[in-house]
Amino acid sequence: MRLTIGDFSRMTHLSVKALRHYHDVGLLVPAEIDPASGYRFYEPGQVATAQVIRRFRDLGMPLDEIRAILRAPDVETRNRMIVAHMRRMESRLAEAESVVASLRSLLDKPLLSIAIEHRVVGGVRALGIAEHVSMAELDDWWEGAFRELDAALAAAGVPAAGPRSALYPTEFFEYEAGCEIVAYVPISGSLFDHGRVRMIEVPSAELAVATHRGGLADLDRTYGALGAYVAEREIGVTGPIREHYVVSAFDMDDESGHVTEVCWPVFQTA
Repeated sequence: MRLTIGDFSRMTHLSVKALRHYHDVGLLVPAEIDPASGYRFYEPGQVATAQVIRRFRDLGMPLDEIRAILRAPDVETRNRMIVAHMRRMESRLAEAESVVASLRSLLDKPLLSIAIEHRVVGGVRALGIAEHVSMAELDDWWEGAFRELDAALAAAGVPAAGPRSALYPTEFFEYEAGCEIVAYVPISGSLFDHGRVRMIEVPSAELAVATHRGGLADLDRTYGALGAYVAEREIGVTGPIREHYVVSAFDMDDESGHVTEVCWPVFQTA
């Protein structure tokens, strides 16, 4: 039995446009193609495969992953791939829930009131990784960089002399293109450079510091309050913003216990 693409579309709830695309990318190839007209024809046995594809797409699975699952050599491999995707979905769901909670808080209390302190810090010797990173790449890069720094410290048997920290140039927040971000951990003494890890000197600075408590989904609110404080007093100066991750995901899973210091470069007038 040959099924026209229209009949097959109605049977699977996949649009003709989607079916043509799945054919073009080799995901669902018609059973027969008329050489004269180019019409696509399917077999009833392909209905179940098409319905599986639709469900995977409803779950947000990329076409490459669906193709790999359909071509899995055995059930165990197939199930392992499906579970891996489900775990990624659960992670994204948790992130979405965090954003929703942050949005509710923002709508309830548009203006954030936080304590801000002035702090003068001296130069710091640190183990760091400096690379060009875009905003879209930041989360994955941030985690990988600090894991690498932690591994370097552990291999050398050297304790950290301060919290995990990062330097963000002002251009990072202003432009889409990547900028050089520096992830670093203060240490006492020196270590040999290894891979991306380098010994760096973090310069001294005068800083206005706001403490953010909770996850990073609403860290921008702390930035907003701190930036307004600096702008109102006209005390901002050129220089990177520092973030000190006093308590982070590396220390505890519960985001409500995370503590991040946001440090804005300023000059003190008194």
